[in-house]
Amino acid sequence: MTAPITTVAARKGGRWIEHWDPEDETFWRGTGEPIARRNLLFSVLSEHIGFSIWTLWSVMVLFMGPEYGVDPAGKFFLIATATLVGSIVRVPYTFAVARFGGRNWTVFSALMLLLPTVAAFVVMEPGTSYTTFMVVSALTGVGGGNFASSMTNINAFFPLRKKGWALGLNAGGGNIGVPVVQLVGLLVIGVAGASHPRIVLGVYIPLIIVAAVCAALFMDNLAPVRNDTGAAKEAVRDRHTWIMAVLYVGTFGSFIGYSFAFGLVLQTQFGRTPLQAASITFIGPLLGSLVRPVGGMLADRHGGARITLWNFAAMAAATGVVVFASVIESLTVFLVGFVALFLLTGLGNGSTYKMIPGIFQARALDQGMSGEAAAAYGRRLSGASMGLIGAVGALGGLAINLAFRQSFQTAGTGTAAFVAFLVFYACCYVLTWAVYLRRAPVRSVQAESEPEFGYARV
Repeated sequence: MTAPITTVAARKGGRWIEHWDPEDETFWRGTGEPIARRNLLFSVLSEHIGFSIWTLWSVMVLFMGPEYGVDPAGKFFLIATATLVGSIVRVPYTFAVARFGGRNWTVFSALMLLLPTVAAFVVMEPGTSYTTFMVVSALTGVGGGNFASSMTNINAFFPLRKKGWALGLNAGGGNIGVPVVQLVGLLVIGVAGASHPRIVLGVYIPLIIVAAVCAALFMDNLAPVRNDTGAAKEAVRDRHTWIMAVLYVGTFGSFIGYSFAFGLVLQTQFGRTPLQAASITFIGPLLGSLVRPVGGMLADRHGGARITLWNFAAMAAATGVVVFASVIESLTVFLVGFVALFLLTGLGNGSTYKMIPGIFQARALDQGMSGEAAAAYGRRLSGASMGLIGAVGALGGLAINLAFRQSFQTAGTGTAAFVAFLVFYACCYVLTWAVYLRRAPVRSVQAESEPEFGYARV
């Protein structure tokens, strides 16, 4: 018999659910699923705003004309700074969920977004020192941390069979914050001109407050979710944590790196005006965000390793198109290849994140566990590893922007950077095949009555 849900309203200052067992079918169908879906909805809202603030400087640099005195290399470094900080804070944000509660931390992390937004509102004008811009850009990194805490929180709400869909929807809805802030920037540039960046910031300040209030009113904390030092240490020692981190560099690192750099590449390499660049920049991140849940659903059906493998092959092919377009200086071909890259990064984001809980539950089955014990082990290890994987993966965005910065400094184009990206995707393809498909060292996560060591269905 399923234990009832007990919510303690005054525990640690928030709404706490004492019992949570999503793998129990009766529990899930009766009361668990509506609560999980409600928390997912408002988690998406907060994460969405967080992504918008994290990628704020991909829009702000479009407003920085010659009067700001910042060259293209300096602009790439500004957005790289935001990427770096957002990657680092993902680790503490992951463990904050268990320490303070998912609902409580979502409220706090949403309100934290006011700090960089208000600071940017104050300093965004010609004459501000580059150092000041660097500091404010670094502050926007807190928006990157929202992803880690949100994914860790939602991972605990859903059963394994639903994680691909739920994590894909959560991340995809958050990722859409990137094209949305770029669309807001486009609207402002098109209507008011490139000299009014504060309008963009003024739009987001009330939205941040709305996200925090909704989290406070409609989200819950899960009491069974606890920080587990042993699980964190075990995740650090497990090679699959670092293998998945490398693969996530190739998918999410590419998505966030290209999202930051796309508009600046269009301006620098193809001579687009701020309005022309802004009118195109949002398309790739939008499509990549929308397709992320599809990657999760395909992974649920066919196995994350299979989808990830062929996704990296397609990413390498699309990058080859971009290299060709860069050499012949064709904007049309470049856009076709780059938009295809965004779509593929979105698919890969969904499939790689689906692999994480599946891998650790499969490890539990290999160790002789079964039923809820295996599911609990999978949740424990996947929750501990997600922060590390997300942090390392986001560092891929930093690498992409630094690669672009160096490529434009030395050669005036991004061709060399794209060649390096192509080689990396090929390495990710080989890594996925060798570890998860060649001999399938991880047990297939299927029905327990059908243990199988063929293709790893993770």
